[in-house]
Amino acid sequence: MRIAIDAMGGDHAPEVNVRGALLAAEEWKDVELILVGDAERMKPYLSDAPSNVQALHADEVIAADDEPVRAVRRKKNASMVVAGRMVREKQADAMISAGNTGALMTTGLLIIGRIEGIERPGLAPVLPTLDGNGVLALDLGANMDASPEHLLQYGIMGSIYRQRVHGINRPRVGLLNVGTEEMKGNELTKAAFGLLKNGPIHFVGNVEARDLMQGTCDVVVCDGFVGNILLKTMEGTASGIMSALKTEFTKSLWSKLAAAVLKPGLSAFKKKLDYTEYGGAPFLGIDGVLIKSHGSSDAHAIKNAVRQARIALQNELVSSISTEISRKRDVKE
Repeated sequence: MRIAIDAMGGDHAPEVNVRGALLAAEEWKDVELILVGDAERMKPYLSDAPSNVQALHADEVIAADDEPVRAVRRKKNASMVVAGRMVREKQADAMISAGNTGALMTTGLLIIGRIEGIERPGLAPVLPTLDGNGVLALDLGANMDASPEHLLQYGIMGSIYRQRVHGINRPRVGLLNVGTEEMKGNELTKAAFGLLKNGPIHFVGNVEARDLMQGTCDVVVCDGFVGNILLKTMEGTASGIMSALKTEFTKSLWSKLAAAVLKPGLSAFKKKLDYTEYGGAPFLGIDGVLIKSHGSSDAHAIKNAVRQARIALQNELVSSISTEISRKRDVKE
């Protein structure tokens, strides 16, 4: 299997992308990794590259502050666009990027294309839960608006992803809402509830944001506006908690001693909240495996993104989504 990596995407490119690829190549010999980017800038990190890593030169870069659609259309030889074109032309089976999120979604839509029948692909990161299993949430920012049908498709795609990639036999799908009762919420959630309830998924009803970290469901669906607020709130809360704990545990000698005793437990807690353990967020609904890594990803996170893409390819994620959506469309017609 061939995985293209946008070597120039992210805050620490190209070093962490190359180092992450080397770690992945060492562990998984069945994966061919293609690093797309500035060959001269990648060269210092590729002196000991194994045979299943290669570099493909691309002399343009889409910056973090570039306007997504304009950048993708004008920078034809940008590393991100070239990697996307490789997926479309079947020169690569999957793509990973830690670059500009909007540009990556545009690359997915305009360069790679959607799975037939999918109306709105969704960004689906795994949010941390206290049981360590996480909850796949979508859409968390690809589309600010959604219809009930879109939420049903999110539920189907999310369920298949958790089955195929995370090995969950019967994923519980929840609808993010302001209450658990069936008739709670706005017009969108009320209409979506009925579709999800009758969909080809294990729907567990409405879930509230405060219950997500308790592991009440394996997949939670919502529109991108609500989802992005949820994501940023959880990120800010986790960061605030760790910052507050650090402040408290460094106030005095006694608190420092207490911190030393509690360090193993605190480290385990921090790991549960660490996005690098998951590697990245899949962009579900695209006709190819597309993984968005965090902009501040380190080599460990890039390696885990490769693991994520590899499992998705091994378990035929895209064809599974396509088959289920086609079946649903045939029944509807």
